[in-house]
Amino acid sequence: MTTIFRNAFTRSWGTILGWGLSLGLLATFLMPFYDTLAGQKESMEKLLASYPPELMAFFGDTGNMTALFTPEGYLGFEFFSYMPIILGIFAVLAGSGLLASDEENGTLDLVLAHPVSRTGLFFGRLLGFVVTTVGILALIWLGLVVGRSWSTIELTGIELARPFLSLGAELMLFGAGTLALSMLLPSRRLAATVAGLALVASYFITSLARINDDLKEIVKFSPLNYYQGGDAIRELNGEWLLGLLGVAALFTLLAWWRFERRDIRVGGEGGWRLPLLSRRKPAFEKS
Repeated sequence: MTTIFRNAFTRSWGTILGWGLSLGLLATFLMPFYDTLAGQKESMEKLLASYPPELMAFFGDTGNMTALFTPEGYLGFEFFSYMPIILGIFAVLAGSGLLASDEENGTLDLVLAHPVSRTGLFFGRLLGFVVTTVGILALIWLGLVVGRSWSTIELTGIELARPFLSLGAELMLFGAGTLALSMLLPSRRLAATVAGLALVASYFITSLARINDDLKEIVKFSPLNYYQGGDAIRELNGEWLLGLLGVAALFTLLAWWRFERRDIRVGGEGGWRLPLLSRRKPAFEKS
């Protein structure tokens, strides 16, 4: 497993730098704008008051306009509110291709021909995904910390790190969920599509639930309903965090169980391989 992990981690450096540095620079760029916003508080409050309350609620504001002029409110609204969608794309693509991409390329069976167990391969690749995700989040966090030098925001590094714990848990959930789908569905493309639709649906359901009380029961099943964003800067909800990680662990176990018991394709996409259909013999094989 160690060799598999080192190989996966070595191949992920470009991903870490590409995602981490680009979003880290964005974080650094946004920090100084807080001073501009806070300096124009009165005029901005009048402008925001002219917006429909439903519009502000959709993007995370709960009706307290003054929260946007606090460091945690500003970062939550201007940065952390859309991070689950942006980095969720990374998690979905990475999770769907963790094993299925090599399988469809026809190289996974060659890897397993070496003295490596399926369990070692599975958890080595999975650990590589986890470390890659942590590396990306660390670079983004570093961007926020560096950006404090040009801003009056006085949040500590620990306070700035708390939202990334909630964000990381969401990424683990969607990454593990997509990995499980790639083991259940015929192709990586289909698994990524289903998981991507679930990500977008979760985002809109969670946002719309803030303005539509009829969705309060449905939103309980939305993963992003438990994403804390900028609110975690002051207080992190440990129960929500552990709940997200628990669901991610269940998806991981499902994916591992399925990977241990399924046939490895030599190349290309597969079929549905439904048990009832697989037991039926073609007509020409019947005696």
